[in-house]
Amino acid sequence: MIKSFKQTFLSLDLQSPRWSSAETMANDYELRQYETAKWVSTVIRGETQKEAMRQGFWKLFHYIQGKNEKEMKIDMTVPVTCLIKSGCTDFKISFFVPYEHQDSPPQPTDSDVFIEERKAAAIFVRSFGGFASPEKYAEEAEVLARILRNRGQPFHEDFFYTAGYDSPFKLFNRHNEVWYFKK
Repeated sequence: MIKSFKQTFLSLDLQSPRWSSAETMANDYELRQYETAKWVSTVIRGETQKEAMRQGFWKLFHYIQGKNEKEMKIDMTVPVTCLIKSGCTDFKISFFVPYEHQDSPPQPTDSDVFIEERKAAAIFVRSFGGFASPEKYAEEAEVLARILRNRGQPFHEDFFYTAGYDSPFKLFNRHNEVWYFKK
């Protein structure tokens, strides 16, 4: 499958999950169809979202740096996602598993890190720039939810994902997203 210009531009040569654009609604949102894929994840409980992202990122970074059964280094991918559930202080942080490891990802040696398969799904995506704080992600998710409700689009309202594509050292042209799963 050939990656679209947008997919290539967003990923900055880092691998990312495959998707196709099903519908674009001006600058408001895009409906994407994501393929089934494996992700490496960890759940951080009882912390602020910002602290959970920090702790979760480092647990997953250690995994790709060789803290796995094969002691294998694995390339960084994008996006880094965080599952946000309404009224819950558990945050699931995830890295996409590179294509060369999708069939048989190295098993984590940290008991808090696990491999999960996310089934193919239709996802409403809203993109925005700048440095994304938990407050900015929540604000953008609320904007997307309001747009989807106004347009009569059915979606799972009890959770959303944040998706970050950039290193904290990148200062300009940053790309962030919020995702709601279509019902």
